[in-house]
Amino acid sequence: MLFAYVSDERYVALADVLVDLEQEGELVATCRSTATGALWAEVEPGEYRLSLVRQGFGSKRVEAQLTSQVPLQLRLLSDMLMGYMWPKWVKSGKRAEFRVHSVEAYHLSLWRYGLTKELVRPLGWFDEHGPRAAMQITPDGDYTQTGVNWNQVGYSSPHHTQFAEAPERSGLYYLHAKTSAGAFFSFPWIVAPKRPTARIAVLCNTMTANAYNRFGGRSNYVCATGLPERPTVNARQDLPRYGGGSFAEWGAPDDDYLPLSFERPEPLNHIAEDTVVSDPIVGRDACHTCPVDWRLLAWLEREGYEYDLYAENQLHAGELPLEEYRILILDAHPEYWTREMYVLVKKWVWEKGGRLMYLGGNGLNCEVDILPDGAMRCKSMLLSTGGDLGMEDPDRPGVRYESRMHRTLENEAGLLGVVCTEAGIMTAAPFKTVHAEHWALAGTGLREGDLFGEACLQERVPGGASGHETDKMSAFSPPGTTLIAKGTNPDEGGSEMVTYETPSGGAVFSVGSITYIPSLLVDVSVSRITRNVIERFLRGIEVRAGKREGEGQRT
Repeated sequence: MLFAYVSDERYVALADVLVDLEQEGELVATCRSTATGALWAEVEPGEYRLSLVRQGFGSKRVEAQLTSQVPLQLRLLSDMLMGYMWPKWVKSGKRAEFRVHSVEAYHLSLWRYGLTKELVRPLGWFDEHGPRAAMQITPDGDYTQTGVNWNQVGYSSPHHTQFAEAPERSGLYYLHAKTSAGAFFSFPWIVAPKRPTARIAVLCNTMTANAYNRFGGRSNYVCATGLPERPTVNARQDLPRYGGGSFAEWGAPDDDYLPLSFERPEPLNHIAEDTVVSDPIVGRDACHTCPVDWRLLAWLEREGYEYDLYAENQLHAGELPLEEYRILILDAHPEYWTREMYVLVKKWVWEKGGRLMYLGGNGLNCEVDILPDGAMRCKSMLLSTGGDLGMEDPDRPGVRYESRMHRTLENEAGLLGVVCTEAGIMTAAPFKTVHAEHWALAGTGLREGDLFGEACLQERVPGGASGHETDKMSAFSPPGTTLIAKGTNPDEGGSEMVTYETPSGGAVFSVGSITYIPSLLVDVSVSRITRNVIERFLRGIEVRAGKREGEGQRT
C-alpha cells in the first residue's frame, strides 16, 4: 500500500529514501521512495516504527500509524547550517534561545549591525558527544503552521544551555554561526529597549518577512492555503502559483488561509559574513527585509540620530509606547499589518500629534490576524483591489477596493497618503522634483524638473530610489496631502513622495518606494531630504510628563 510521501524542508519530493518498517522490534519490510517521494510497502495497516535514511539528509525514526486512506507526510532536513532566535524579538536584558541546525561543530557569536558590524561577544563552540548530535530533527507534516520546534529533543542538560541575554542597547543584532569546515549562516535578533531611550522609534517588518518566508514549503506566495497532497517534483508544473498565476494563491476566502508560524528559520534574512553596509544588496529576498533595515539604521547612525528598534509584533502586542516617541519610521516594505496596528498608529498621528515617516513601498496593504498561539493568518485578496491587480467584491458587484486594508473602512492612503498600484511594478528610476519650494527639499539645490535618487544599492530592481513596488495618492489621501516629487518610472508608475499634517500637530512623510532606503547611504539628495524631514518632525518644544523636548537627538 501507499503509506507516505517523503520530502525535504522545501516540500520537494525526495527519491531513494531508504525506509525500514518495524513492529515490536522486528523488521517487517524495507522500501525506497519513488521519484514523487512515495513510499509503498506490502504491509498491513497498524503501528510501525519507521527509520528513514538518505545521504545528505538527517536520518530519523518515526513512530506512526499507517493506513491505506491518508498517506503520511514525512519530512527530512538537509545537511546544512541554519538557525534562528526564539523569540526573534525581545527587550534588552531578556533571554532568547538560539536554535541552530548543524551536522558539525560550530562557533556562535553575537554582533550588532549599525554603521559597522560590531562584535558584542563570542558565545562559544557548540557540538555534542554523539555523531551529528547537533543536528535538529524536523517535524513531519505541515510545520509552517506550527513551527519547527527545534531544540525540543536532546537538549535537557542544565549545564549546556542554548540561551543568550539581549544587550542593553536597542538595535538590530545578528548571530554568526560558523562551522569548523567554514560554513557560515547569520540570523537576526531584534532588541527593543526596556523603556524608550530616544525620540525616534524604527519598526522592523517582521510580519512581512514571515509572509514571504517559505521555509517548510509554504508562504503567502507559495501554497498559501495549504500544502498539496503530494510533494513538489517541478515547481512550474506542480504549484498553483505557476499554474494559475498569483490569484490562484490569493483568490480564496479568508477562512481558507492557514497560519504561518514565526517559529521557523528565515533564510531570507541571512547576510554573508564579508558583507559591509555599503555593499550592494544582492538577491531576491534581501531587497526588502533585514538587510535593508541594516542600511536604514546605519544611515541614522551616520547622521547622528539615536533610535530604538522594535518588531512589528511588539507594536501589535502593545509593547511599543508610541506616546513616548516623536517619530515612528517604517522600513522598506511593511506590507503586512494587523488592523489593531493600523488603528493605533493612525490615532497616534491624528489625535496625539505623532509624526510618521513611511520610507517604503507597498506598505500596510495586506491585513493579517495574529492568532492566540502567536502564528499569523493572512487575509484573502477576494475583497481587495490594487489598481489593475484588484478584484471585485463578490457580494457587491462593481465595488472595487484599493487594498486589503479596506476592512478598516478605508485603505492605507488614509494614513500614509499613498497606496500601492500595479503601475511601475518591478521597475526603478530616479525621482523628479515637482514642488521645489517644499521644506523637505531645503538645501538640496533641486529645482522643478530636476532628477534625484539615481544612486541605489538594490540589485534586484536596479535603476533608482523610486521602484520595485510604488505607491501613489488616491481618493483616500487626506486633504492637504502635498506632492513633493514623483518617480520617473514607465507608464506614470513612479512613486509619489508626499507629506500632510493633522490638526493635532501630527504629520506624515511618505516616499512610496521599496528602493528608497537602499539609496539613503549613497545618494546625497535622498539623504538630505530624509534628514530635513527628521529635523522638522523632531523640532518644537513641548512639555510632557515633566520633560522638556527640544530640537532632537544628536550624538
